[in-house]
Amino acid sequence: MQYAYPLLAILIWAGNTVVTKMSAGSIFPAEIGFYRWLLAGLLFTPFMLKPVIAHWAVIRPNLGKVFILGVLGMAVYQSLAYFAAGLTSATNMGIILSLMPLMSLAMAIISLGQRLTAGALVGAVLSLVGVLVVVSSGSLAVLLEHGVNLGDAMMLIATLAYAIYSTLLKKWHLKLPKLVLLYLQILVAVLVLFPLFVISPKTGLTAQNIPLVLYACLLASMLAPLAWMQAVVRLGPSRTTLFFNLLPVMTALIAALVLREQLAVYHLVGGVLTLGGVIVSERWTTALGRRISVA
Repeated sequence: MQYAYPLLAILIWAGNTVVTKMSAGSIFPAEIGFYRWLLAGLLFTPFMLKPVIAHWAVIRPNLGKVFILGVLGMAVYQSLAYFAAGLTSATNMGIILSLMPLMSLAMAIISLGQRLTAGALVGAVLSLVGVLVVVSSGSLAVLLEHGVNLGDAMMLIATLAYAIYSTLLKKWHLKLPKLVLLYLQILVAVLVLFPLFVISPKTGLTAQNIPLVLYACLLASMLAPLAWMQAVVRLGPSRTTLFFNLLPVMTALIAALVLREQLAVYHLVGGVLTLGGVIVSERWTTALGRRISVA
């Protein structure tokens, strides 16, 4: 039963990558990004006002940090994914997103003083090659000639933004209940995305796109984080993080079933290399050199 929580979260997030792809053409990226967090904020508010007031003494001196976390983890990450969805496939998005744990590990080595391991080094090379295979559609010559697809580039930046977010979350270790911190970041996303929503062209809410907004809000923004938090409590952060490796596999399967996306050989090769790199980095923990000191 304890494994149901991380599996549910990963299944919802994999589905959300497909929903993000489905939103392309039915609602503008700035619209769904804003509506998603606005609705989540409205639904959370009745339950979170008292906890926020109770913890205001801790929140107030950390408002700047909360703002940065909200911008990186909620606004930048998901908004870029919505823009990328119109330019690349859900399968590509899932494989690129699987780089996030490795990016977070690299940043932990640089900024948190974590030791560089042999697995991290070898895993970084494997995962980089895997992503290059995917974004080049299996032809590195084409990649060198035409460069990276704009959608894939956006997804890489989105993944990097979330990796920075994860690193700062660990580094700052804000002494707030997880739900309070999540709620505050949602409010930041609403605030930051509102100007983009105002100036963006609008489709408006329709029978076609309302289910996509509801999925992104109710499941991806509310239920999945709650399930993930419960998994961390029951399994611990290290064991829970391992389940993130299932994300590209689940995304590819859902995309094939729902969107009829064709899995090419380069998807399989790139996905195996990327996933293998992440697993090697997590499992091969032989330290290299001295511990990096952080001032």
